Amino acid sequence: MPSPRPLLLDEPATGQDVAGGGRLLDRLEVLGLTRLDPASVPVSRHLEGLPPGTTHAMPPRDGRCLAAGRVEEILAGLQVGVCFDHPVRLTRADGRWSVRTRRPAPAR
Repeated sequence: MPSPRPLLLDEPATGQDVAGGGRLLDRLEVLGLTRLDPASVPVSRHLEGLPPGTTHAMPPRDGRCLAAGRVEEILAGLQVGVCFDHPVRLTRADGRWSVRTRRPAPAR
């Protein structure tokens, strides 16, 4: 069995405008579908920058792992809001994630 070639991506879309970030994600998706199929590890605080082929997630908080597992389970759970210490709402369309902050519930 061949070993996958690792591809580490640290904040890959930082500094890109919307079009540039979109093109980068498109190319990463195509790369993941080719026979080269590298094992990519994107590290990002911006969930919009996760390539569509991302399968697993491990959100941190204060230098510790909050949870680890399938990206759909982790990002759909409460762990992401805890990670940012702020309520967030996630949506997914065409394989890409989008995040928006939610206003905290008013104090009573």
